[in-house]
Amino acid sequence: METPVSDVAFTASVKAAQERRGSRDGYARMEQRGGWSAEITPELAAFISQRDSFYLGTASADGQPYVQHRGGPKGFVKVLDAKTLALADFAGNRQYISVGNLEENDRAFIFFMDYANRRRIKVWGRAEFVEDSPALLERLVDPAYGATVERALVFHVEAWDANCPQHITPRPTRPDTTP
Repeated sequence: METPVSDVAFTASVKAAQERRGSRDGYARMEQRGGWSAEITPELAAFISQRDSFYLGTASADGQPYVQHRGGPKGFVKVLDAKTLALADFAGNRQYISVGNLEENDRAFIFFMDYANRRRIKVWGRAEFVEDSPALLERLVDPAYGATVERALVFHVEAWDANCPQHITPRPTRPDTTP
């Protein structure tokens, strides 16, 4: 059998924990039915096009985790192809933790949350910052958004999954009132 895409998250240790706690059989059946996707579907692309924020997870070479919120105008994350997401990376607090982490460990994770509709999407992959591609930045920059762009963040999708809505407290999004 081919290695399931979900193995990006379901390591041997995770599978052992699932086995001990009684959920492994259900996930094994999910994997046999095709499991998670490794490509961006039209439905996922539509979901992403409506997001104005997400959380980016990275880790240093020695495994120290870091999660950072990224935001912008609705649709600021672009689908470049069936395996690639990208966005203009705006100037921020100048700590550069994600930049440094990705320089030594390109594994990354994106967590999209839609509180209003109780939907969340988890995306595993590899990421890189690109600083020397004017053509790429031109595809990503929204001229109406006044933030300073420092570089592009390119995310290479390895797997994604839509998580259940259990325990998501609905939080309405305020409408954008920017003229």
